[in-house]
Amino acid sequence: MRAALWFAALFAIAVASALFAGNNPGTVTLFWSPHRVDLSLNLFLMVLAGSFLTLHLAMRALSALVSIPEQARRWRLLQKERAIHTALLDSLSHLVAGRFIRARKTADMVISLEESVERSGEQLAYSGRLRTLTHLIAAESAHALQDRALRDTHFEKALEEASGRDAQEAREGVQLRRARWALDDRDAPAAMQWLDELPSGASRRTVALRMRFRAARQAGEPRMALESSRLLTKHRAFSEAAGKSIARGLAIELVRAAHDTVQLRRVWDILERAEQEIPEVACEAAERLLLLGGDVAVSRQWVLPVWESMARDHEALSLTQRIRLARVLEQGFGLSGESHDAVWLARIESAQMGNPRDAVLQYLAGMVCMHLNLWGKAQQLLKQSLLTLNHSELARDTWLALANMAELRQDGQAAAAAYREAAKR
Repeated sequence: MRAALWFAALFAIAVASALFAGNNPGTVTLFWSPHRVDLSLNLFLMVLAGSFLTLHLAMRALSALVSIPEQARRWRLLQKERAIHTALLDSLSHLVAGRFIRARKTADMVISLEESVERSGEQLAYSGRLRTLTHLIAAESAHALQDRALRDTHFEKALEEASGRDAQEAREGVQLRRARWALDDRDAPAAMQWLDELPSGASRRTVALRMRFRAARQAGEPRMALESSRLLTKHRAFSEAAGKSIARGLAIELVRAAHDTVQLRRVWDILERAEQEIPEVACEAAERLLLLGGDVAVSRQWVLPVWESMARDHEALSLTQRIRLARVLEQGFGLSGESHDAVWLARIESAQMGNPRDAVLQYLAGMVCMHLNLWGKAQQLLKQSLLTLNHSELARDTWLALANMAELRQDGQAAAAAYREAAKR
C-alpha cells in the first residue's frame, strides 16, 4: 500500500512538471557585460537545482572528511569502553563464582583501562562510580582471601571515589560492606561505628538493620538487639514466629542481666506489651523480682495477663509453661499477706473448676490453701493432684507438703510415709 502511494505521488509530480514545462514560454536573460545569455526558464530551473544539489553534496563530503579524526577518536573511546565493561563483567562473574584472585586481577585491569582513558584526555561520565565499584570488588576479593591490608587499601580508595555529590548511594554501599567486613572480623564496635555514620534513611534499611542486630548480639547488647529485631519484624524481614522467638530470648536475657529491682523495673518498662505477655518473659521477670527481694504484688501483676490468658483458653499455655507459672506464683504465697493470697485463691479455684482434671491447678490450689491454713482442703487437693501429676518435682513437693501437714497434725506415721514417697521422686 505504501509503495502504491509513492508511485501515485511520483506520477502526480511528473504530470505537474510536464504541464508546467510544456506550456512555459518564459525566458531568463543573464547580462555579463558585454555578453548576454538568454535561457529558457525550464533550463534555468534545472541548472539551478543541479547546482544546489552539487553544492550540497560537496559540503557533505567536506564535512565528512573533516570529521574523520573525531570519528576515529570516538571509535577508540568506544573500544576502550567496551573493554572496560567486559572486564568489569568478568570481575563480577569471578567474584560470585568464588574465584577471588581472578576477580581481583580483573578489577585491577578495569582500573588500569579507566586510567588509560583518562590519560588520553577523555572522561567517562560514570568514571567515579566505575572506580568505586571496581575498588569495592577488589576489596571484597581481598577480604575473602583474608588479605586485610589490601582490602583496607581498596576500601579507602573506593570511599574516596564515592565522595562526590552524585555518589551518595555508592558511598552508602561502601560503608555497608565495611560494616559487614567488621562483623566477619568479630569487631562489633567498628561495625556499629560504620552503621552509625550512615544517613538516617540508609540506617533503616533491612540490610543495615540485620547487620546492626548481628553487631549488637556480638557486642552483648541485648537491648539494642531487641530494638533491631522489632524493626526487622515490622519490615517482615523476620516472620512473626521467628520475631517472637527472638524477642523472647532477648527479653529474658535483659531480665537476667538486671542486678537489682530498679534495673529490673526499667527493663520491664522498655518491653512492649506483647513482649510482656510472653509467658516465659513474664515468669522470668516475676521470678527474678522475687529473687532480688522485690514486691510480691508487682511480680503477680506481671504474670496476671499470662494467667488470664490461660484462664480464657487452657490450651494457650503448654504444660511446661503452666508448671513454670505455678512455680512463680507459689514462691509468693505467704509473703504478700493473707488478703492478697485469698484473692489469688479465688482466681485459682475458678480456673481449677473450669479445668478440674488439671493436676497443676490442683497442686497450686492446694499450696494456696496450705499457706492460708486450710489444711483439710489443701490435703484433699494435693492428694487429687497426685493421681494425674506426671512432673517429678511437683510430685516431690506435693509429698513434702503432705508430710509437713501430717507433722502439724502430729501424725508421725503419715508424715514418714509421705517423706518416703518424696524420696522416691
